[in-house]
Amino acid sequence: MNFIVTPSFSSSESKIIKCIQDFSNSGEVFIEGKRNKIKLFKIESDTLNIKAFKVPSFLNSIIYKYFRKSKARRSYEYANQLLSLGIGTPMPIAYCEKTSLLGLKDSYYVSEHLVPDLTYRELVEVPDYPESEIIQRQFTHFCYELHQKGIEFKDHSPGNTLIKKNDKGTYDFFLVDLNRMAFHDTMSFELRMKNLCRLTPQEKMVALMSKEYAKASGESEEKIFTTLWELTETFQHNLARKKRIKKKLLFWK
Repeated sequence: MNFIVTPSFSSSESKIIKCIQDFSNSGEVFIEGKRNKIKLFKIESDTLNIKAFKVPSFLNSIIYKYFRKSKARRSYEYANQLLSLGIGTPMPIAYCEKTSLLGLKDSYYVSEHLVPDLTYRELVEVPDYPESEIIQRQFTHFCYELHQKGIEFKDHSPGNTLIKKNDKGTYDFFLVDLNRMAFHDTMSFELRMKNLCRLTPQEKMVALMSKEYAKASGESEEKIFTTLWELTETFQHNLARKKRIKKKLLFWK
């Protein structure tokens, strides 16, 4: 077993390992996903958020052991890299990989459990959410900051940004589900727009985002909106197509 823990939690190493070992039979279920499961565990005054990744296929298990970092390790390392760049994410605590000669078996990512006021998804799905426009504007500037720092968050979807109102009355943003990221020296305009196209299918929200991104970047608002809306429509079309195909496959099973 490969287990890495952040220095500030080194005194709790044995307790964290026990939580991982007892993952199947203890802890409070937080998210029961089709691929991954997240449970919450209490260690003294701390609540740990432990994500168990789906056991990879035979081929992927070999790849993750010998050729590529596991999702758990990437999540931990990317979280530390984000924090070093001044970008919010729940504090990374540890990761664990269980392997055999044949490859990776189980893997876990441990972080602090952050309780948000909302996610970006609420802004998309809840009409007239309180201070929605204010949050959207601040979120766009957060996205611009990511891009300026060369951070390509490949899972930049509505549920993967946690949002909390701070004591100053403004909003802080925290990225989660971190195992698919890339870090660049610079990001092209096209890559920046592509990185935003999964966030909302609503033209009104895309228009507001375009306006705020133009203010931050100095790019033409019209160019941003035209590009981003085209990419958004393409993404939504492809997403709907995948859902239709999946529905048909389930019907014929």
